[in-house]
Amino acid sequence: QVQLVGSGGGLVKPGESLSLSCTPSVSIDRATGMAWYRQAPGKQRDMVAAIFSDGGIYYEDSVQGRFAISGDSAKNAMYLQMSALKPEDTAVYYCRMSTMSSDYWGQGIQVTVSS
Repeated sequence: QVQLVGSGGGLVKPGESLSLSCTPSVSIDRATGMAWYRQAPGKQRDMVAAIFSDGGIYYEDSVQGRFAISGDSAKNAMYLQMSALKPEDTAVYYCRMSTMSSDYWGQGIQVTVSS
């Protein structure tokens, strides 16, 4: 059973930055895709950023230019760098790693943006 352990959430003020990380229990080189999702209270879970197997990168419109997704084989981790955070970015964030056999999710990471 592949596990993903996420970290890095917290409470920040509008305009500040935060970095989330997610470490799988297997080599990240097995990933055919990586993604970050978020779920705000009362809303559905939506993809905010993804790296696809062909190297393509996706960002949801509201985070384009502010968020950056990356993966690091040497550190065996995936990241979501978030800058210029807004109150509407407040949500529980989830990492997802896809392999040839299945999709795996990390536990939720709370991010709260509030003055």
